[in-house]
Amino acid sequence: MSGVYDDSVGVEVSSDSFWEVGNYKRTVKRIDDGHRLCNDLMNCIHERARIEKGYAQQLTEWAKRWKQLVEKGPQYGTVERAWCAFMSEAEKVSELHLEVKGSLMNEDFEKIKNWQKEAFHKQMMGGFKETKEAEDGFRKAQKPWAKKLKEVEAAKKAYHAACKEEKLAVSRETNSKADPALNPEQLKKLQDKVERSKQDVLKTKEKYEKSLKELDNATPQYMENMEQVFEQCQQFEEKRLRFFREVLLEVQKHLDLSNVASYKNIYRELEQNIKTADAVEDLRWFRANQGPGMSMNWPQFEEWSADLNRTLSRREKKKASDGVTLTGINQTGDQVSQPNKHSSSLSVQSNTVQSVQSSYNPFEDEEDTGSTVSEKEDNKIKNVSSYEKNQSYPTDWSDEESNNPFSSTDANGDTNPFDEDTSPAMEVRVRALYDYEGQEQDELSFKAGDELTKMENEDEQGWCKGRLDNGQVGLYPANYVEPIQ
Repeated sequence: MSGVYDDSVGVEVSSDSFWEVGNYKRTVKRIDDGHRLCNDLMNCIHERARIEKGYAQQLTEWAKRWKQLVEKGPQYGTVERAWCAFMSEAEKVSELHLEVKGSLMNEDFEKIKNWQKEAFHKQMMGGFKETKEAEDGFRKAQKPWAKKLKEVEAAKKAYHAACKEEKLAVSRETNSKADPALNPEQLKKLQDKVERSKQDVLKTKEKYEKSLKELDNATPQYMENMEQVFEQCQQFEEKRLRFFREVLLEVQKHLDLSNVASYKNIYRELEQNIKTADAVEDLRWFRANQGPGMSMNWPQFEEWSADLNRTLSRREKKKASDGVTLTGINQTGDQVSQPNKHSSSLSVQSNTVQSVQSSYNPFEDEEDTGSTVSEKEDNKIKNVSSYEKNQSYPTDWSDEESNNPFSSTDANGDTNPFDEDTSPAMEVRVRALYDYEGQEQDELSFKAGDELTKMENEDEQGWCKGRLDNGQVGLYPANYVEPIQ
């Protein structure tokens, strides 16, 4: 019975039991699966770290944008501080999530990577050393028993064939006895064949029983050897399972911010900041700084003086005669006389002008603007407040409707600066010759050498309407500038 043994030839696997020939391969495959599971766990942690980083960046951007909006918006006092506390909370939570991302990648990810490298050793020809050792161990433990099982299967096959042949010979003999055409010699041959068949059955049965007995005797040793190799695989898998459990617990600790003291302090501080908001205190502050509690220079009787230097109102400027002195003019060159101002123009802050000139109009249709709904919603978010807390308001007051700066025309026929100019002049770039500081809200201020745009030609009183580079529109003395060649 010598020769090269092949356990895959002639042996039919009849069940799914581990003890069947070749069914140990599932245990061997588990080693390869362990290496793949390490890769899967690293990919899982890496994706979570990317999510943590992205969330941290979004929190930071959100906090920065809304902090600017709240600080520039109309909200004030303790409620403003409580509102801004949410942005501080977001910045601190963002830092914690960045720490989580760092822990996942620098600790957990690297730990799995190093363990995988130590536990699995690649071979030059492919595969892992641990897998080949398990495969060889099972094959060596199973080879003697599988060889005897092959002999049993052959003996069983021979015995069953002999039984079949015996049954066929007996049937022929019985049929021949009823056939008178057969001579005694033929009948004798059939009887001899039956006898030989019975002897073959006895021999094959004996051999079958002997082979089966030898297989039974070899089974305990076979089971012991297989158990030994299987236990080695179990120990290797136990190390992996225990390691995975350890890593998952560390990941859980890194993700669970509820046990981080600084995380609890963030929301404890946020709650305290919100509870400090006091409506009564804010109303008292607004009354003192923006309402009736503000101080006032009430009008008092003043003696007339020809040398009195004061700022003239727009209505007084229109009626003023030659010889009136205006103050607040700084000159860097020769002294020049300042003309009287004629044009009636509304003072508009640079940020308001930029808002009017903005390309986004919330009342335009999609077909006109070409912008999508999402872009419009984004613009609405950016323009949260209709005004800023430092926005200035016109101080001139009159019971005449014509003095309303937002009406179409005033009493003197001057046009609203927001209306279309019926006779527009060509805009010209000019350069300031002297320093000039505006005395009223509708006047521009600039330094010698600054460049601006002249929007209207000089009027009868020597004033021009112009626009600074920051968008502010106002009046200035015409002889304080020169055209840029």
